[in-house]
Amino acid sequence: MTTEPSPSASNPGAAAAGATSPVPVFIGFDERETVAFSVLAHSIHARASLPVQITPLMLSQLRDVYSRERHPLQSTDFSFSRFLTPYLSRYSGWSVFMDCDMLMRDDIAKLWQLRDERYAVMVVKHEHVPRETVKFLGESQTKYEKKNWSSVMLFNNGRCTHLTPEYVNKASGLELHQFKWLQNDELIGALPQRWNHLVGYNAPSPDASLVHYTLGGPYFEAYEHCEFAKEWHLEKGAMLYATGAKP
Repeated sequence: MTTEPSPSASNPGAAAAGATSPVPVFIGFDERETVAFSVLAHSIHARASLPVQITPLMLSQLRDVYSRERHPLQSTDFSFSRFLTPYLSRYSGWSVFMDCDMLMRDDIAKLWQLRDERYAVMVVKHEHVPRETVKFLGESQTKYEKKNWSSVMLFNNGRCTHLTPEYVNKASGLELHQFKWLQNDELIGALPQRWNHLVGYNAPSPDASLVHYTLGGPYFEAYEHCEFAKEWHLEKGAMLYATGAKP
């Protein structure tokens, strides 16, 4: 793994947080991919050098604040609920959001130290134009500007106050995923690509820190041999391991 640069003078937020403060991580949850959430959470904890607090964005737990109806082009339960992360963080400090169909291969502290107070949100700025029209479980594959930028986000919560439950419930998908809730794109900071490696799109990379099975995870038969599939299954095995347990 490559080493992240140390926080600089332009990044006072990184230096301000105490080393013992848990890193708040919100993970999208879809009951069709429950195992994906669990394996991702395990992979984060197993490599973290800081305490981590993980919250699943389960719609069953958000009924008091999330009321929008499911859109025909919405491929997961968390397509829009992800934008409630700043609200759920009380618009304070920083928080991490990531899709559930991922695998952490590095210490999340390295991602955490990249947060920069100059920005309201930080993402990997993919130039992602899907070639296919259908992805996992027959879900439609949509094409739009800034595709997959919102699949990993570092939110500077106090600068994302426009993301109220009322706005998230009513805004269009493009308004949300294209960051129209910000004054301008200059408030979007860039993360290194290894923090959102798109399996099947980006060139194979053994140095990927956070793997994203955006077409479908190796827990689906159609993608059981995709890049990093073996590592995902090994992670699942490690998660299920118990000393002295029967095979």
